[in-house]
Amino acid sequence: MKHKTFWRPAAMAGALMLAAWAAAPVSAAPAAARAETGAAAPRAAKRYSIEQFMATVSLGGASFSHDESRILYHSNESGIVNVYSMPVAGGAPTALTQSKTDSHYAVGYFPQDDRILYTRDQGGNELNHLYVRELDGSEKDLTPGEKLKARFIGWSGDKASFLVATNERDARYFDVYRYDARGYARQMIYKNETGMSVADVSPDGRWIALGKTNTTADSDVYLHDTRSGETRHLSKHEGVASYAPVTFDPASRRLIISSNDGAEFARLLAYDLDSGTMREFEKADWDIVYTDFSENGRYRVTGINADASIVIKLRERQGEVERELPLPQLPGGEIRGVRFSDSGRKMAFYVNGDRSPSNLFVYDFASKQARQLTQSLSKDIDPNELVEGRIVRFKSFDGMVIPSVYYQPKEASPTNRVPAVVFVHGGPGGQTMRGYSALMQYLANHGYAVLGINNRGSSGYGKSFFTADDGRHGREPLWDCIEAKTFLAATGVIDPERIGIMGGSYGGYMTLAALAFRPEAFKVGIDIFGVSNWLRTLESIPPYWESFRKALYQEVGDPVKDKDFLIATSPLFHAKEIRKPLMVIQGVNDPRVIKPESDEIVDAVKKNGVPVEYLVFDDEGHGFSKKKNQIEANRRMREFLDKYLKPGV
Repeated sequence: MKHKTFWRPAAMAGALMLAAWAAAPVSAAPAAARAETGAAAPRAAKRYSIEQFMATVSLGGASFSHDESRILYHSNESGIVNVYSMPVAGGAPTALTQSKTDSHYAVGYFPQDDRILYTRDQGGNELNHLYVRELDGSEKDLTPGEKLKARFIGWSGDKASFLVATNERDARYFDVYRYDARGYARQMIYKNETGMSVADVSPDGRWIALGKTNTTADSDVYLHDTRSGETRHLSKHEGVASYAPVTFDPASRRLIISSNDGAEFARLLAYDLDSGTMREFEKADWDIVYTDFSENGRYRVTGINADASIVIKLRERQGEVERELPLPQLPGGEIRGVRFSDSGRKMAFYVNGDRSPSNLFVYDFASKQARQLTQSLSKDIDPNELVEGRIVRFKSFDGMVIPSVYYQPKEASPTNRVPAVVFVHGGPGGQTMRGYSALMQYLANHGYAVLGINNRGSSGYGKSFFTADDGRHGREPLWDCIEAKTFLAATGVIDPERIGIMGGSYGGYMTLAALAFRPEAFKVGIDIFGVSNWLRTLESIPPYWESFRKALYQEVGDPVKDKDFLIATSPLFHAKEIRKPLMVIQGVNDPRVIKPESDEIVDAVKKNGVPVEYLVFDDEGHGFSKKKNQIEANRRMREFLDKYLKPGV
């Protein structure tokens, strides 16, 4: 049973998207920087409008119908994310939801008929409910309630029931319910009173895999027996180490666990449910981020985070031996979102590249043929006019090597130096990955170099790098961003006087921190739903984040014990230092970084006589789910950059 949890605990990354402060000397970038990035041919790309870029379709989710003739997925083709079905043999999609307000995300078909499960929240408030679309097209909310949040876990092995986690009983914690697949009668099978994170339930329904966050770098795995009521601690260890449940095998004999105990990178361990023994199952030179089995156990797919790209390993089991299978020949990009059909005869997946958004494919194991079902890139855009991202590295002020993803405009050259932006990801333990980004391509298409920085504290580069920001937000991670400016100047094709900084959530905070604590460094900043006041953000986090509240306090600061430190690292209390143009973007329904965070920083900076543009979306939360809003935000961001980073400004 799939559908895992979120945030930063150990091997995981991403959620609040938080951050930093301070001042440090700027050191010179290494001489190798110029050679590493290289100089593209100085030919301006054909310019595309934001409407042309946003005519590209975003896709996600993929599951087979019970007879394996159709694929269920979600798409924003209509401007709002809705659920669609498409023949496996190819053909026109059928819209199964037709919302014009709230986005709908596909969960999957029922295993024995054409009912479907999907989820949606209300205007981006993240209070997702689970819905079923009945055979007659009517909708039923399986998790009704005003303030609850629900998550689908998976189907039982016999397909007679499915498992759902909700926080309806206690807003802080998620209990597990088993739903009957016919009448939807339900029964609680796990009452969560200790703040565990529910990861998976074994196909036979007996075992529940639980995670416990101790700190952002230290976590444990527990196993709950629904028959005896006993909960076992499986990952007793010394020192700081990440242990996280991944999945059960189809036979309910083993629990696969991710761990970096005694190593820099996460490997897979197999815990035998009968004997209680643990052994190494799979390892790589980078973090293994997931593994998944076909239902018959014949095939297994593993995803490895290899230097900001996901590398897929596909294996076939013959007896007690696994052998690696060659992947199908595909257009440029990486495989994502693999899903096996119940029979194990087919595999659905997406292919995503720097110059190509995700497209849906189906692979037939018997014929060894892959069929492409979608064409997501706008028909107006020639992918040859887009730019390929590449991995670059530079040494920061203290010698730490900082990996990043770099997009260089086609016209950039030593005789035509271009402006640039440092783009900071969310997290704080997120990661800028290779792959299609409409915003980054839009900026590069209009002459802006973009450096997606993976400052210290980012995931994907080992335990030491991941923990290097702990207790140091507002200091070293910010200084890495300052050093990125020096690196960009050293390429020889970037104008060092025209470099800005931008980012969402934690990246938005880093933007504000840069403008407040290093006001000389960047010429402009764009804050997309970023934290301005740590005290308020930490006190107002959603109640269902309770399981890792202490870990968050330990990393960023406790609003009571560390009040002075949090005031020192919150840009709002130092807004008088901001003297460069600022743009702020905010969703009214954001439950993570609430609207007062943006309201108050905008008001404070305006008092300095500094140009401030404030863009508020009434129907969004912590991110964008509607094309019309993405178009407006991206257009306004580029207009803002054009105004302040164009030559002569």
